[in-house]
Amino acid sequence: MEEYLNKGIKDVISRFPKVADILNEYNIGCVPCSVGSCLLKDIVQIHNLSSEDEEALMTKIAKVIYPDRGIKMPKIQRKTQPKSREIKYSPPIKKLVDEHALIKKWLVLIPAVINDLNIETEDGRKLIYDGVYFIRSYADKFHHAKEEDILFKYFDENLDIIKSMHEDHETGRGHVKAIIEALERKDKKALIEHLNGYKELLMGHIKKEDDILYPWMDRGLSLQQVGELFSKFNEAEEKIGKEVVERCERFVKGAEEKLLKKQKEEEKT
Repeated sequence: MEEYLNKGIKDVISRFPKVADILNEYNIGCVPCSVGSCLLKDIVQIHNLSSEDEEALMTKIAKVIYPDRGIKMPKIQRKTQPKSREIKYSPPIKKLVDEHALIKKWLVLIPAVINDLNIETEDGRKLIYDGVYFIRSYADKFHHAKEEDILFKYFDENLDIIKSMHEDHETGRGHVKAIIEALERKDKKALIEHLNGYKELLMGHIKKEDDILYPWMDRGLSLQQVGELFSKFNEAEEKIGKEVVERCERFVKGAEEKLLKKQKEEEKT
């Protein structure tokens, strides 16, 4: 069994497709992952499975790999022991989770933005430009930069889970660039496509970070590292400036009020 425990999960799924269904059963999102080189033995620790779930998962996988043998997968030797599934974030990680909350407020407004989209007027275009400013200034320079330039440096950046996050960030930047280009061409179809693409990407990305990546990272950080991260995050925030953050917060609040008010008015008619 050691052979398969040390294989990339995509290789295992490719050879034994039923393994994908087993992983999905335990809410392990390896199947849609675009990188997929995490070792099978690392999956348990990254996803913080309980000992009972680990045994059940590995037993099911063993039956798929060796259907005619009574082989039981060996217990994974973990660097850290599984903790309660209730997520409690350290102070620096909690900062990132709180930032996700504001980003998600903008993401959930995107369908209303699309429904009200008018790229022929200055006000209509301004809403999109302001949205792009929010994404680039808050979601990217303020939030993603703290991950890429600080947090991820505390871990092996060749790990599949971190490479996947980097890839999502780059894909998101591609969507934002395409949004601006479509707006300048007044290509409404392409604009809608990339607004939706960005929304779907980031909603999934945030869920992976909040539910999987951040808890896994927190389990591996020492108290000293937590303190260092908190200080470094504060320094990074000071460089961005509170004026930028406050402008972004005002934008989301204003967009919420405007779009939700219009939505309620339309529902009355």
